[in-house]
Amino acid sequence: MANIKSAIKRIDVTKLETARNKSKKSAIKTLIKKFEAAVEKNDKEDAAKLFKLAAKKIDRAATKNTISKNSAAKKVSRMAKALNKLS
Repeated sequence: MANIKSAIKRIDVTKLETARNKSKKSAIKTLIKKFEAAVEKNDKEDAAKLFKLAAKKIDRAATKNTISKNSAAKKVSRMAKALNKLS
């Protein structure tokens, strides 16, 4: 356990940030699963709506360094490719 006051504060802040990042990553995964389910059902309208929402959240997470920019680009690209196949 840390003895220095600033180190104790950093531990607390890190716990909060870790929980926040975990929550954001979980939300992204859930949106991707919902999108994939819509694609599986060939529901283009719902898939397009979910794609827009998921892409926005993924890009935001990449901006905040929750996930890497390359990982975000890969996820959005795969979703866009799946959406375009529905056409």
